[in-house]
Amino acid sequence: MHPAVNKSRVDLVYRMGGALSGLLFPPTCLVCGEPGRPGRDLCGACAGTLPLLENACRGCALPLPAAEPDGALCGACHGGRSPLVAVHAALLYAAPVDGLLRRFKFHGDLAAGRLLAQLMHARLAAVARPQALVPVPLHLSRLRRRGYDQALELARPLARALRLPLRAGLQRTRATRAQSELDAPARRRNLRTAFTAHGPLPAHVALVDDVMTIGATVQAAARALRRAGVARVDAWVCARVP
Repeated sequence: MHPAVNKSRVDLVYRMGGALSGLLFPPTCLVCGEPGRPGRDLCGACAGTLPLLENACRGCALPLPAAEPDGALCGACHGGRSPLVAVHAALLYAAPVDGLLRRFKFHGDLAAGRLLAQLMHARLAAVARPQALVPVPLHLSRLRRRGYDQALELARPLARALRLPLRAGLQRTRATRAQSELDAPARRRNLRTAFTAHGPLPAHVALVDDVMTIGATVQAAARALRRAGVARVDAWVCARVP
């Protein structure tokens, strides 16, 4: 069978399966429990409460004053030397997104992860397109405890929706303390030499992660990719802590 025909038939099967699933299991809003919109576990009312990030710094995704143009640099990024060229966050880490992320990350709620990936696609589809997406990996010991990698669960449907390659180009070689337990300087020290990159990798990739606080994780991962020869590294995160 010709590869193009084969792919066409596979896509058709997935579309038919999705349509059948929607008929058998109508979407239910994961925030309030009311009926969701077609194809999405979120109702219109709760969609209206999402903390959208409309105006953000290009270098770190922190919200900018309304007078600043979207994509400008904040004061801290003007003189910084980040290994990241651009950082894009779909949402702010605030209700109801924070609750969805906690359910997804710590309580195995993969339906919440699917919804968050849909929201990322809706918000990030128009930004500069990389040649591949690279999820920020967990260390093997944490992956065994959790049973799934939340960044991969976000990146996989996002890559499929955007028709981008998904590359497992990073390895977390050192088990680190949870970043949430540490202050800013300790977070940066905690991630030094935590990642190694392996190829082949294209010249322009975007890291995918769930939450960005001070950016220590995505910056450490980006440095590893740059050392491996990647010319441009961006970061795409679901939510930015303001």
